[in-house]
Amino acid sequence: MSVCSLPKVILMGRPNVGKSTLFNRLIRSRRAITHDRPGVTRDRMEGMVRSRGGAPFILVDTGGVTMDGHESVVEGPHGLRGFEEDILRQAKEAIAEGAVICLVVDGREGLTPFDEHLAAHLRRTGKPVLVVVNKVDGLEREDLMLAEFHVLGFPLLAVSAEHGHNIRALEEEIRDLLPDEEGGDAAEFSEDGEAAGEAGESTTELPAGSGALRLCLLGRPNAGKSSLVNAFLGKERMIVSDEAGTTRDSVDVPMERGGRSYVFVDTAGVRRRSRITDTVERFSVNSSLKSTTKAHVTMLVVDATGGGLTAQDKRLVELLDERKTPFLVVLNKMDLIPVKARPALKRRFAEELAFCSHVPIMPASARRGEGLAALLNMAGQIHEECAVRVPTGQLNRAMDEVLTRHQAPVVRRVRPKFFYLTQAESQPPTFVFFVNDADRVAESYVRYLEKSLRRIFGIAHAPMRVRLRSSHGKKEEKDN
Repeated sequence: MSVCSLPKVILMGRPNVGKSTLFNRLIRSRRAITHDRPGVTRDRMEGMVRSRGGAPFILVDTGGVTMDGHESVVEGPHGLRGFEEDILRQAKEAIAEGAVICLVVDGREGLTPFDEHLAAHLRRTGKPVLVVVNKVDGLEREDLMLAEFHVLGFPLLAVSAEHGHNIRALEEEIRDLLPDEEGGDAAEFSEDGEAAGEAGESTTELPAGSGALRLCLLGRPNAGKSSLVNAFLGKERMIVSDEAGTTRDSVDVPMERGGRSYVFVDTAGVRRRSRITDTVERFSVNSSLKSTTKAHVTMLVVDATGGGLTAQDKRLVELLDERKTPFLVVLNKMDLIPVKARPALKRRFAEELAFCSHVPIMPASARRGEGLAALLNMAGQIHEECAVRVPTGQLNRAMDEVLTRHQAPVVRRVRPKFFYLTQAESQPPTFVFFVNDADRVAESYVRYLEKSLRRIFGIAHAPMRVRLRSSHGKKEEKDN
């Protein structure tokens, strides 16, 4: 069964009832940012829940909904102000896709009008609803804290997302409500076989079918990352605002196009650490940077209207280049650049990125949907190049060609002697030259070696490591 056909279970509720904490607990990963401050979650987030003996399902976390009796939004807490309409729209889209709805309420605060309005709305959908009374820390208080929620007319279950009370029972209740025809085989999605099932673990990321290409969108605030995700999907999946910091969580968004599966990972804007004083933003930035290590290819989104790379853009480029992260640079908002000015602008960006000249610079416009197919094609090419494995015979011929074309320069009256070349690994491609003395190989010659290997092996845009290892007793290794 494909991931797209798995049933979805939607976590709904007003702000600050613990939906994101419950989401993390059920998928067994701290993917959603949690904080005592209401309004941290805005975009809906998806993750997979699976365990041994139970069919997998997709769990959807949504932002806190502030709805009146007429199903219209009312002003929410400070963290949500200005986003209430967008959050309600996303919540309704999630409900439409959901097979089961979990209405999460706060057992400590008791029943509120917002809870009642949401329950009335969910009742009209005709879908199975389970009221999850959160923040109930033990059996001794369950009856007392559940009592007033019986008026909602739905099945009730008391849990504590923070402490794990009744979480396994919640999974069982959810699976009992799922339609039988939509069930699947948990083992079909197991990456670690029986070991994963015995531990009762679930995925930490949302796959999008076999061979899905994970694409992380990284960049400064307001560079247009969420707008690009929406443009790829052709719908308003991510909340977009002129306010910097709209996206907080790193959100996985699956897509199928041209027979291929993709997962876009939209991330929070990354500012300089010295300017970050808010704890939620600090969590968001850390999550953004971590997402680049889990993606196949990172798209570094830059605002082309700035006329060049900012200091923060350069820091992100240097970080990705240093880590040998497969990435490309997206010049977004190119529709706002006059046509005659575009060639000069592209040359300026190319000059600023000369220190990592293998990285492609791709113009695009999220607003007009321009350049999107080229971005996907380039990302696919980079991913394929990262997996290149070169046969031994081709390696030997390559070294002969490289050395014949241009010998290593003499250093301290001795010319370095090269013995043989091996490929140590892929992801990214890593090549090791064995020489008599690595210290005698000039940095300029190492750059020549990398450029030559790229040409010979057809690795145009993927990151590459070229290492020099001394033979004849010398253990040191020179890395580029």
